[in-house]
Amino acid sequence: MFDVNWLAVVLGAAAGFFVGGLWYGPIMGKRWMGAVGLTEDQIKEGNMGMIYGLAFVFSLIASWVLAHTFASYGYDMSFGAKVMLAWGVAAGFIVPALGTNYLFSQKSKALFFIDAGYWMLFYIAMGAVHAWLG
Repeated sequence: MFDVNWLAVVLGAAAGFFVGGLWYGPIMGKRWMGAVGLTEDQIKEGNMGMIYGLAFVFSLIASWVLAHTFASYGYDMSFGAKVMLAWGVAAGFIVPALGTNYLFSQKSKALFFIDAGYWMLFYIAMGAVHAWLG
């Protein structure tokens, strides 16, 4: 189909994954745990290998689709255009989908803003890696 830079796909996924580690760790970890109603002990009881492994697979899928989105434009996009397009994917698709789900499931505004902020940063980081390596 479209040629993609596989190094950018993997490193873009890793960048988003790294952002998640910071966001849900030292930056917003305590607030997120409070918003979802989990304790550190409850989180540690989860199958962390499976959780992190599947989360990285999902990051790879998102990065691969973003690479195909860039390739579909058929010309070399500037660094800024790629980052803005990645941000636009988050702002136009991811955040509204989260918002709709959170409204109907009656989750807190705090959780929405924590998760939406993460996805915005995730796609900005991923877009920057693709732009840098693209």
